[in-house]
Amino acid sequence: MELPWLQELVLIFLLSIGVTVACAKLKLPSTVAFLLTGVLCGPSLLGVVGDVAAVGHVAELGVAMLMFTIGIELSGDSLNRLKRPVFLGGGLQIALTVLALVGLVVVYGQSWQQGVLWGCLVALSSSAIVLRLLQERGLTSTPAGHLSLAILVFQDIMVAPMLLAVPLLAGKLELTLASAFTAVVQMGLMLGGVLLFARYGVNRLMEVVVRSRTREVLLLTTLGLCMGMALLTSSLGLSLSLGAFLAGLMLARSQYSMSVIAGILPYRDVFMSLFFISVGMMLDLKFCLSHFFPIAGLTILFILVKAALTLPSVLLQGYPLRASIITSLSLAQVGEFSFVLAASGLEAGLLQMYDYQTFLSMSIITMMLTPLMIGVAPRLGDLAAKFTGKHVVPEEERSATGHNLEDHLIIIGFGISGKHLAKAARESGIDYVILEMNPETVSRYAGKEPITHGDASQPVVLEHLGAGKARVLAIVISDPSAVRAITLEARRMNLSLHIVARTRFVTEIGPLRQLGADDVIAEEFESSIEVFSRVLTQYLVPSQDIDKFAAHFRQENYRTLRRISAVNPLDAVVGRLQDMGVQTIRVAPESSLCGLSLAESELRGKHGVTVVAVQRQGVVTASPGPETRFEADDVVYLFGKTDKLYAVRSLIAACPSERDETRVIGQASETA
Repeated sequence: MELPWLQELVLIFLLSIGVTVACAKLKLPSTVAFLLTGVLCGPSLLGVVGDVAAVGHVAELGVAMLMFTIGIELSGDSLNRLKRPVFLGGGLQIALTVLALVGLVVVYGQSWQQGVLWGCLVALSSSAIVLRLLQERGLTSTPAGHLSLAILVFQDIMVAPMLLAVPLLAGKLELTLASAFTAVVQMGLMLGGVLLFARYGVNRLMEVVVRSRTREVLLLTTLGLCMGMALLTSSLGLSLSLGAFLAGLMLARSQYSMSVIAGILPYRDVFMSLFFISVGMMLDLKFCLSHFFPIAGLTILFILVKAALTLPSVLLQGYPLRASIITSLSLAQVGEFSFVLAASGLEAGLLQMYDYQTFLSMSIITMMLTPLMIGVAPRLGDLAAKFTGKHVVPEEERSATGHNLEDHLIIIGFGISGKHLAKAARESGIDYVILEMNPETVSRYAGKEPITHGDASQPVVLEHLGAGKARVLAIVISDPSAVRAITLEARRMNLSLHIVARTRFVTEIGPLRQLGADDVIAEEFESSIEVFSRVLTQYLVPSQDIDKFAAHFRQENYRTLRRISAVNPLDAVVGRLQDMGVQTIRVAPESSLCGLSLAESELRGKHGVTVVAVQRQGVVTASPGPETRFEADDVVYLFGKTDKLYAVRSLIAACPSERDETRVIGQASETA
């Protein structure tokens, strides 16, 4: 059985591996590596691929999947904020570019029809390259990222009218009022059906799919919705990527969006790689080298003119100069749909072969230069802001999509532990988000809690939850392998994140700490503590002694486990330091400390703990003096050894524990 296309595909992948590794050593982005791979595989060099057009058609799926993931990551608020940039910014950018190119072409001696075509060719930018690079650099959520996305979406919307305008400009198409009306009605009916499905059908469909608990069904549903919408918009004369983007927006309203995006990412990356390779194949290296200086000059002129024409469309919306410069340079390349438009112009006689080849060479070079332009754009923006005296603070580029939280709590798992933790965080005024894999739980608490369905072991899901800016991550699920994977990914994403993990067995504590967990709660060990506490309670052992036993066992056990998990002397030192801790306790009205000064309480000399701060009525006093007197409802911050902190709790809180109540009941029964 002969499969020539499979041989070509294998050669492409092998070449891409070598080129990507070489570019990585030169610190060049993978996008450039794939473009160079396409040049090597193309007809002008090795000629590995016979049918370049077929590879290009397959590669368009990567662009569609990229737009799908971009759409699914947009929240409702950010989408509403994008309305103005899409229509005002995108409309101004295309209008200014077309008008400027018409003037330049007419002055050069060509017709205004050719000027309109050149304006459309120049106006379009590459959604695939720009959005991929912005994602890699973490800039999709910045103002420049939002503006770039908005303008690119409007450009995709305008692809169909531009393609329709080519035969009209060439005088080869007669458009009647009846045919135009029919086309508008068909488009309206199809889009109306899509909106109805998005409002009433998507959530129900996804709930049924997720309840099946079958990853294959979820993935097939995701791909079906993505490609189905892409085909629908393609049948209307619009681009595939626009339909995929709309499908992503539909699913963004669902609480199962994170489960969807985690499954499609590997396929997106593979097809995106093929897209960049297919673009590189289009470069005619012989033509480019024989006309090197004209092409180089036109490329530089193109970048400067397009950036200058995009800048006003951003500034007129009220955005600062820095964000406007970054957006303008990010979009200063030719788009992938320009190739289709140029081929139509060549067929219609609006372009000559020399102009077509020059445009192709210039386009691919601008695409290759895009990583460099996006890299230097922030520096140029800073220089321009300083030159004009308009200083821009870095906080201006904070995220505006997903969970726009900072210093918040992330709860993985919404069982009993997760519910108790969420309730405690809510009553304490702590911002939190929840991730749960059980679809029934997500449906039950949707709208009541900030809960999302998804797999936290996927980096994109943790990023959506704001793990990079969170303070604490609490992993309260029962899957040991998932706990390890989540701990590893979260630690890679945020070195300062405090990770608290729950596990079943004591033997899991050491490995989890090595992966980056700060605190590991072993159910096996904590259950043993509770068992001996209940037993000692029945023998009427004083509660203070029971607390001391528990604190001592905890300290000795976790110290031993830390020593086992320590892999070098520095870890051992850190392990000893972690015998110390800080605890916050509220002074109860019946506490013996009420009315006493800090010196009279003898907390340091008698109990071995140090008061580092006292909070009273929302005001925190750090390092209180010895004359500071305790009052009811004061929040006391204590520092000391773990066992001392456990022992002093009953003195300050003065609340009878469950063991005290049990002992009182037991004594009453014996008396009776």
